[in-house]
Amino acid sequence: MADSKTKKLKSTSKEDIVKVAAIQMASSPNVSANLVEANRLIEMAVQAGAKLVVLPEYFCIMGLKDKDKVAIREKPNAGPIQQFLSKTAKAFKLWIIAGSVPMESPQAGKIHNSCLVYNDKGEQVARYDKIHLFGLDMGTEHYHEENTIAAGDQIVAIDTPFGRIGLSICYDLRFPELYRALGEVDMIVVPAAFTETTGKAHWETLVRARAIENLCYVVASAQGGYHLSGRETHGNSMIVDPWGVVLDRLPRGSGIVIANINRNYIKNLRQSLPALKHKTIKVIS
Repeated sequence: MADSKTKKLKSTSKEDIVKVAAIQMASSPNVSANLVEANRLIEMAVQAGAKLVVLPEYFCIMGLKDKDKVAIREKPNAGPIQQFLSKTAKAFKLWIIAGSVPMESPQAGKIHNSCLVYNDKGEQVARYDKIHLFGLDMGTEHYHEENTIAAGDQIVAIDTPFGRIGLSICYDLRFPELYRALGEVDMIVVPAAFTETTGKAHWETLVRARAIENLCYVVASAQGGYHLSGRETHGNSMIVDPWGVVLDRLPRGSGIVIANINRNYIKNLRQSLPALKHKTIKVIS
């Protein structure tokens, strides 16, 4: 019996369980103000025990015009947004996944929409450039990201102290083949700025589906509210477990959602339902 108890204790050790937070914002065109708000929410998450924080897409700017984000683009490892992320991660001894930062692109007039990962020493340890570019023509809503964004062409998963994490951004959520191509990950992050129109119809369904089909946690941090440009984003940031259960959510406005990620739970579920081992169709890139 003693050996059995010991095994149970080991299965729920601190290495297997970590508290993570998704931050929700309603960002403005003012970069400095957005960074102040991001810092406030990060500090709130740290005080709640989070060791990993995920910021939403465009946490640093939701401009009046599409080209506003191009104007503030940064070179790798340079610029106020990246400096903020590095200093904040180091100061709080926290891993930060920065939903997206406008990074310079070789294509004139365009950026890469980049998800940047910082470790608790303030070092940038991964970067993912958004692959799928959003397009919508519905009623009075018109979005064409290809006009200002150069698409990435590399999937990215990173090994961390909290398990293997797959990176994605917003519209990627609609493309399950991307997540299959990541292989077996413990966590998927989906920083987003879903429109209210598409979000109220599909956001939760897609987030939960990605968790269920990959038997992993999904941390979905979103923009949520009205923006000065007139755009309305859906919000509903959430953390979903591998069984599709929503552990925490925030429907609207600025704030945090927080939950424990339990890697032993993932392992047990994958043993009980080995769907990932039953795949017979290979992902074709």
